[in-house]
Amino acid sequence: METVKGFKDFLGEEAEKRAIVIEMIRQTFEKYGFQPAETPIVEYEEFVQGKNSNDEAVRDIFRLQDRGKRKLALRYEFTFQLKRIAENQKLPFRRYQIGPNFRDEPIRPGRTRQFTQCDVDVVGSTLKDEAENISMINEIMKTLKIDSITYINNRRLMNEILEEEKIKEKDSIIREIDKLDKLSKFEVKKNLEKYNAGYLVDLFTKPEEYYKKYKSYKEVEELKKYCALFGTKVEFRPFLARGLSYYNGMVIEVWSKELPVSILGGGSYMVGKNQSTGISFGIEPLMLLTKLKFNLEKFLVVSLNQDKKAIQLSKQLRKQGKNTSIYFGKPNKALAYANAYKFTKVIFVGEKEVEKKMFKIKNLETGKEVTLTLTKPKATSKS
Repeated sequence: METVKGFKDFLGEEAEKRAIVIEMIRQTFEKYGFQPAETPIVEYEEFVQGKNSNDEAVRDIFRLQDRGKRKLALRYEFTFQLKRIAENQKLPFRRYQIGPNFRDEPIRPGRTRQFTQCDVDVVGSTLKDEAENISMINEIMKTLKIDSITYINNRRLMNEILEEEKIKEKDSIIREIDKLDKLSKFEVKKNLEKYNAGYLVDLFTKPEEYYKKYKSYKEVEELKKYCALFGTKVEFRPFLARGLSYYNGMVIEVWSKELPVSILGGGSYMVGKNQSTGISFGIEPLMLLTKLKFNLEKFLVVSLNQDKKAIQLSKQLRKQGKNTSIYFGKPNKALAYANAYKFTKVIFVGEKEVEKKMFKIKNLETGKEVTLTLTKPKATSKS
């Protein structure tokens, strides 16, 4: 039976690596003072859409209906749910969330219709919080050994430029300008011609010095100053907008230096009457890009009709923090089983081993063996 198109099973080593990466991210979020939250996957469609029904991500939501014929939808992100959970919280309210989200969108490499998303948000934020978030994300990229670059811009700056140019369809034009990281200048100019605004491509691709004359650029300068205090480098990208229309200030994207893809994004927005900021990213792109060396040491204790001793030995290994399974099956199939599930080390527990209180540990990655002696804490090499 195949999975539904755009959905995927994760098993074995792949699932283990994902769990390790998620745990690393969770620990970093908590180290920076964010508290965990859990919210429903299913919400009322009206609540999911909010005032952003024209946004591409909102248009791609999965819609469903319950027995009471109520219109429902699967969450496509976490941010809209902050309207509810942040209510009556003492500010600043700092929360993180990791879990599955869903979008009925075209499938592309590294992106499925169900994806594991990681979010951090500060409700009641300042530019200093944004700088700290960028610093935290930079730490996660370094931990995962992903070579990346962080771009910033300001939606108020973009609006200020468009207002000076007396542009009326600001949201539509910003969505087109935002595609300059994916399409050529020629293609974006062509898309803007229907608004008689093709010339804006040149206006939004000038050197950074040009934008210093605008009042809203001061926020860009201030954020860069605070990022420097955290030891984080950022680059100004004047056409960066992020697709979601609820952003009202700084916007942030982190790109891979290895592949021309966006890894994560975020920015400033309102939650109720409170200025807020957040960063969001999926696990899937990180798994494609990470150069992290995973330590997946796993022991398989094979009982050769010595179940009691095999259980005792397994308990001892688990007390030492070793991931350990016991194999009670046919001995001649033990190695095939170990290789199938990628155990790194196998210990055979037979009558001779029990009598001598010495057990061979076979390393399936190197083929080498060491001897574990129960009466001695150290393992001695065996040629």
